[in-house]
Amino acid sequence: MSLYRIMLVDDEEEVRKAMIRKMDWEELGFTVVGDAENGEDALEKLEQLEPDVIMTDIRMPYMDGLTLISRIREQYPFMKILIFSGYDDFEYAKQAIKLHVTEYILKPVNGQELAEILKRVRISLDEEIEQRRNISTLQESYQNSLPILRELFLNDLVSRTADVPGMAPKLKEYGIDILDACRWLVAVIHVEHVEQTEKGVLSQHQELIPISVRSLVEDHLRDYCRFAVFNSPEGITVIGAVDKENKETGLINLFGDICKESMRLLEVAITVGVGHRCHTLGEIGRSYQSAVDALGYRAIVGVGRAIYINDVEPVSRGKLQLDAKGEAQLTAAIKFGPEELIGNVLRELAGRMDDAKAHASQHQVYMLTIVNCLIRLMQQYDLDMGEMFGSQERYEERMRGICQKESFAEELIPVACRMNEALNRERDNTTRKVILEAKDFIQKNYADPELSVDTLCRQLHMSPAYFSTVFKKETGQTYVNYLTEVRLQKAEELLQETDDKTYEIAQKVGYQEQNYFSYVFKKRYGVSPTKYRGAKGNG
Repeated sequence: MSLYRIMLVDDEEEVRKAMIRKMDWEELGFTVVGDAENGEDALEKLEQLEPDVIMTDIRMPYMDGLTLISRIREQYPFMKILIFSGYDDFEYAKQAIKLHVTEYILKPVNGQELAEILKRVRISLDEEIEQRRNISTLQESYQNSLPILRELFLNDLVSRTADVPGMAPKLKEYGIDILDACRWLVAVIHVEHVEQTEKGVLSQHQELIPISVRSLVEDHLRDYCRFAVFNSPEGITVIGAVDKENKETGLINLFGDICKESMRLLEVAITVGVGHRCHTLGEIGRSYQSAVDALGYRAIVGVGRAIYINDVEPVSRGKLQLDAKGEAQLTAAIKFGPEELIGNVLRELAGRMDDAKAHASQHQVYMLTIVNCLIRLMQQYDLDMGEMFGSQERYEERMRGICQKESFAEELIPVACRMNEALNRERDNTTRKVILEAKDFIQKNYADPELSVDTLCRQLHMSPAYFSTVFKKETGQTYVNYLTEVRLQKAEELLQETDDKTYEIAQKVGYQEQNYFSYVFKKRYGVSPTKYRGAKGNG
């Protein structure tokens, strides 16, 4: 196993060097990745060094150990922290316990005692990693998560976002017994509003109604066919497998009986929308959508019954349409590229016109649907349509050319590629705007001693983790280093242009502690603020 990373924090350099020198860190399972002379210094180095363990003194200038630990806990709640201190103080120990400090070690640090403590810490880290990797624990966690995973997969299946080749293995994995059927039917069950009455038992417990209806559905279907029942956004959803020994008409009739039984046994009116039959698992999403469409007719047909989509809508043969999965693939390709993928997706979508036995008018509608998908994206991201189509003047002419079946894909690919380029530029511009906004905010608020990355990110409406990554990538500096640089530049100006005292300048540039300001200034310029001013004055 690789060595764990440890960082030492103590204001006495001799103590740090002696500790690094006298311990056989590798033998104990650690490597010292860095050290710091106070809490502020440690916080600046934490993000870059990423230690697993921090060893810190309590009494230090500028920021004491307990404040440092409190700040660390906000960002790194699981980091191991060891305190070594010359103060055997119960109050310190009590605060350390509250901050979940791993060990409290008294100075002077005994090498043998420290070695034993580090061994315990290493064992604890090993156990945590082992526990997270433990197969039986993972399997138990997986088993506990199966009902949720099963529901999520079934929702993906009906929303047409599930991976078609991976459907059969997933169905087996989740124990969903609907494979190898002759046909499938999807039904969506809508529970009608139940008024509260003194008589109705379930009306007094509204939250139990969906559970009772689902149980009733499962009981009635169990002896008739193989099925899967789950909750979808549109209601209780059933995928029924039609085998040789049962019929789809029988299943539709059974849904009608379930509606009657729900009213008789539960005093709850339900309406069942039954979708088109399908012959492949990949068509289940289409059956689901048509079941939802069937439910839309309940205001006309009436509630408390099964409504079969074929009874209320004419059956369409050879229907050609851009499904949700195809639209999602096209959108993702345009947003993220590369150009090769954009071309492949558009050619695949165009190829569906050759595969479908559809009327020429359906081809025209299908092509316009794809073009409309692109136009919606242009509007969403405020892209110039004339620019995307190549020319504002030729926009209408190009639209007529695009909707020719033979040249459709090749005409549309350049448009989609220009959209991809524009979105990439906009993404880069947005990042640059965010960085400029962040720098501007820092310039205006550097004097606030409470200015932090969290404060800044609340202003920018971004997560601190993402902002830190983007800021470092764009500027080559961490947020803390940049803020320090701004503050010191302002301090330098004040030292040269005013007669303000050092403590006044410290406060004006965001440092509450004059001593810490002097420490940071000397670290940057090599001399104290007073000497710097003197040298400039003499110059």
